[in-house]
Amino acid sequence: MKPGYRVMHLDEVDTIRFPDEPLPDWKPLRRELGITAFGTNAYVAEQAGDLVIERHDELAGDDDPGGSEEIYVVVRGAARFTVDGTSVDVPHAGVVAVLDPALVREAVALEAGTMVLAVGGRPGIAFTPSIWEENFLARGVHG
Repeated sequence: MKPGYRVMHLDEVDTIRFPDEPLPDWKPLRRELGITAFGTNAYVAEQAGDLVIERHDELAGDDDPGGSEEIYVVVRGAARFTVDGTSVDVPHAGVVAVLDPALVREAVALEAGTMVLAVGGRPGIAFTPSIWEENFLARGVHG
């Protein structure tokens, strides 16, 4: 590997599972790649109907300053996204952009093995990793 870049497959990123919590399987891509400029992770649903993006908004909370804009890219399978109460089926290679941090969003898989890549950041503010990443790592089961 030449310094300054890395090539890998999303399936190479460790999957963190939450068997006792209603959370999607998580691939901590930002951490794996050492990215410090923006947030990015992948989420996987084993079965159709499984949660692939948890219900949330991007408003400030106890462990997050909030305000992020996010895009979601369906890299495998298909997902039904619900944003601000409106649902839309998004196929492979489809993109959902949620620019308003107050909008509640979530997604469920329409196909087994659906994977969604999420990328986000706060406009005009330097990225700082959120404590939720550490919390997820501590609570999840690796593998």
